[in-house]
Amino acid sequence: MSDNMPKRPMGPSDLMLSPIGLGTWQFSKRKNLAGKYWPYLDDATSYQIIAASYNNGINWYDTAELYGNGESERTLARGLKKAGAGDEDVEVATKWNPIFRRAASISKTIGQRKQALEGYTISLHQIHNPLSFSGIAAEMKAMARLVQEQKIRYVGVSNFSSRQMRQAHKELSKYGIDLVSNQVHYNLLNRKIEFNGILDAARELNMAIIAYSPLAQGLLTGKYHESTDSIKSQKGFRKRMGSFREKNLERTRPLVDKLSETAARHQVTPAQVALNWLVSFHGSVIFAIPGASSASQAESNARAMQFKLSDQEMHEIDQESRKLHSGN
Repeated sequence: MSDNMPKRPMGPSDLMLSPIGLGTWQFSKRKNLAGKYWPYLDDATSYQIIAASYNNGINWYDTAELYGNGESERTLARGLKKAGAGDEDVEVATKWNPIFRRAASISKTIGQRKQALEGYTISLHQIHNPLSFSGIAAEMKAMARLVQEQKIRYVGVSNFSSRQMRQAHKELSKYGIDLVSNQVHYNLLNRKIEFNGILDAARELNMAIIAYSPLAQGLLTGKYHESTDSIKSQKGFRKRMGSFREKNLERTRPLVDKLSETAARHQVTPAQVALNWLVSFHGSVIFAIPGASSASQAESNARAMQFKLSDQEMHEIDQESRKLHSGN
């Protein structure tokens, strides 16, 4: 494993993580409704993605029970083993699926999570969203018990509002345990957490933000602005998303042009600039988990921290992005 990516602590934990991790929803193999969001990736390709990430300095991986009913977890574990990554070399984050369930299922399903991960420690266990039949207090009590029983190391949440974050933090603190993170949608085209109190709450509570969809489903790579053919050839969800329609591509073009201009100076890609900005602009509070559908994409994501944006460059990107958020 390469050590060329700097590490930082995640929130109040002692987890020292690369600012960029690997999101693994795409390893669902189209099992269950959530898994059908992505095209099918075979094992060989999945293992190549994991190896490329690991060999280029990414030391943590985000998965979930919901991703193909554990298929992503199983694929990740097998891929890490094939890459030669021992449990002491990596940190794995997974998530409990709360939909149509009560908090009691957190303890009941932890054995399934551990079995799927084939011996890799659950460094961070997260509530996938707030849509449970139980309240936050019951969920945090169940998570605290798992920490006390040493079945998981740390607790996080995902898709929680600022109010829900604060409540979860308060409930967990009753057991002497810190809430480490909130995983939310965040990128240069979606900066809602800067205006709705989530980022402020994270700073106040010394929590980390884990940004999913950090490249806006590929929109910030620039390839869809270069040619509409790249949209027409898509077979998946992008054909149906308004953000990929010509009108919105023109609206977002100035930002992508700024990313491209900055990338040219550093001899990198617009996607690498977008990722670098995301995990740098707010200090060390933001971590990003881009996915990848090929080893080359995974390697590119991992190398997004091998250059340094100047304060002026980050400011210019910020200003161009803010023009798209003037209604907030």
